[in-house]
Amino acid sequence: MRLYDTARREVVRFVPRDDEVTLYVCGITPYDSAHLGHAFTYHVFDVITRRLRVDGLTVRSVRNVTDVDDDILRVARQRNVDPRALVASQVALFDRDMADIGLLPVDAAPRASDHVPAMVEWVRRLESSGYAYPAAGWVYFDTARFPAYGALSGLDAETMIALSRERGADPDDPRKRNPLDFVLWQPSAEGEPRWESPWSEGRPGWHIECTVLAEDSLGVPVDIHGGGDDLIFPHHESEIAQASAVGASPYVRHWVHVAMVQLDGVKMSKSLGNLVFVGDLLQEAPPAAVRLMLAAHHYRQAWSYDAGELQQAERRRATYVAAAESGARIDSATAADVERRYWERLDDDLDTPGALTVLDELVALLQNPPPGRDPDQSIQGGTLLDRLLDTLGSRSASVAV
Repeated sequence: MRLYDTARREVVRFVPRDDEVTLYVCGITPYDSAHLGHAFTYHVFDVITRRLRVDGLTVRSVRNVTDVDDDILRVARQRNVDPRALVASQVALFDRDMADIGLLPVDAAPRASDHVPAMVEWVRRLESSGYAYPAAGWVYFDTARFPAYGALSGLDAETMIALSRERGADPDDPRKRNPLDFVLWQPSAEGEPRWESPWSEGRPGWHIECTVLAEDSLGVPVDIHGGGDDLIFPHHESEIAQASAVGASPYVRHWVHVAMVQLDGVKMSKSLGNLVFVGDLLQEAPPAAVRLMLAAHHYRQAWSYDAGELQQAERRRATYVAAAESGARIDSATAADVERRYWERLDDDLDTPGALTVLDELVALLQNPPPGRDPDQSIQGGTLLDRLLDTLGSRSASVAV
């Protein structure tokens, strides 16, 4: 399997170290329901997992829950609910939605709040080694001590500062030595969750959460780490800095990032409120159709949702069902060629749209089987279709649902 590696800026072969692959994907900040952008991102890593399993590899997957966050506290105040109750309800809804669209269960979904002591210790190590400094109860990572900051994203300092301002990192914070320095620890305001630390009663910064959770859950280096491409900077850039500064380098062997889903040409996000919820999609079409719609898009290309796409995916699913249920057979040589071309497409940087094109060609063969084939040298076309669809999380597409 060849995948684009964000750090190397090229499509490279993914080479497992042994028969187990570790996979860490940045999870949700649970203050609203799962939307189509979530579904697309986690669908991509689900397909990667399924593909690796076909090769006989074990995938140990972790998808964290960021349950210590400013947005959770803000929404909890707006709704006059306890932040823990908000987190519990939204995590349950998210888990249900992801299961409903057929995502494989992850091996672990650690919550940041359960690992704060380990985060305090990590920040203490950064301070002791000179990579972090305290200021009025806050602790910041000193990016001037880490010249490689920006290497993952390939951005210059001016662009990173502008993005920091846009994404709420506050480069104008007067406590910072450098505009790009980022928060490792902060004092908690009245009514916010808090933990003891050498600097203040407070809570961890966002970036340190994933570094600690990845190391605690999987060890380093993590084989594949990723999420949406909006996390490249500052989140994953900062994860690398924190890990490398304490000697946990290489931190990640292969970075994979998924493009954003848009609505009317604008990135779909909770902060903008322009969301298409997974639960609503499932009211309109079966899970297999949702997965086929997602697979119709390459993971590195941003796309804008159109309701007509889901209808098109449902028509494709229905065509697959009819072909599979027809009992049509395909000669073994043709079947082998179909399968070879399918894996070629999927292994070429996870070209799921190309893989679907191969399946469409298979279905056309099943609908109009060539004459004169030898029954003893043929296989059930539906069996092959179902097996290949399973890699896209759409096996149920060949079953009437």
